Amino acid sequence: MKLSREQLEQFDRDGYLFFPSLFTKDEIRVLNDEVPALYAQRRPENVREKTGDVVRTNFAAHMYSYPFAKLARHPRMVEPIRQLFGEDLYMHQFKINGKAAFDGDVWQWHQDYGTWLNDDMMPTERAMNIAIFLDDVNDYNGPLMFIPGSHKRGVIEAKHDLTTTSYPLWTIDNDLISQLVERAGGRGGFDAAGRYVPGGIVSPKGPAGSMILFHGCLVHASGSNLSPWNRVAVYLSLCAVSNHIRRHKRPEYIAHRDFTPIECLPDDCLLKDYPVDLPWKDGVPASALQTSTVPFEEMKQSAAGPSQGATAPSGGSAAAPAANVGAISA
Repeated sequence: MKLSREQLEQFDRDGYLFFPSLFTKDEIRVLNDEVPALYAQRRPENVREKTGDVVRTNFAAHMYSYPFAKLARHPRMVEPIRQLFGEDLYMHQFKINGKAAFDGDVWQWHQDYGTWLNDDMMPTERAMNIAIFLDDVNDYNGPLMFIPGSHKRGVIEAKHDLTTTSYPLWTIDNDLISQLVERAGGRGGFDAAGRYVPGGIVSPKGPAGSMILFHGCLVHASGSNLSPWNRVAVYLSLCAVSNHIRRHKRPEYIAHRDFTPIECLPDDCLLKDYPVDLPWKDGVPASALQTSTVPFEEMKQSAAGPSQGATAPSGGSAAAPAANVGAISA
């Protein structure tokens, strides 16, 4: 799957692309049939909502689920980002966000690269999300909201929110969000026929099987799901191999440590059998749970011993988060 010149121009301008009904009903059925069994497991990869036992996010299903292992190698998801970056990609993160009916909590305003920078020390924003809807997404079940063009502001100052939901997130101040929305078109309004015309916030909606690709610095959020309809979506965070993360502050099921380039399967892989590895089918390995706040290079220097004129780092020291790079001024 190759992006056209018009699509490349649109992505550069808006920071996202939307592909309605890109995957067929049969392909989506294969994935949806697998989700209940994944959510039912008591594994660390399942992060549950703050209010109860409902799964908020399942991480790393591609490491132990056959259908999702094939999806992680699907050319419709991998090739557009490879085209944009012009180099091979590895899987930085794979997640299935639940946004369950009645219980799906908010995702605050944020940039994905803000977290990848501050937690994982990813050098630049040469990584992005590509997602497919496993359910129909409408106005009421917590759709994604984007501020178009906000990716052009670069990395925005963020604060580490550890309390709003069950999942810690680097979030953006409300005043900055107001500035970005105003610059992107403001409140929006209604035309002569009474139809709403979006302003500085857009919300792609569509049937199950639709796909969204968006820039790592695009500011986005989603509200809670108070409707009786689930809004499950699968997100692949794909990173240029040359841009791999520089520390293991988070468990490997959240931020992957294998930087091997993804090799795509044929386009019909969701409906036919193809061999794929499932290294975590018997459980997440203990090594994947080990973390460190020390960057790779410091760990190597420490293991080799201090060089002349250098001081080896202490094992408990933490790298300071780079939260102020490219902050927006009023």
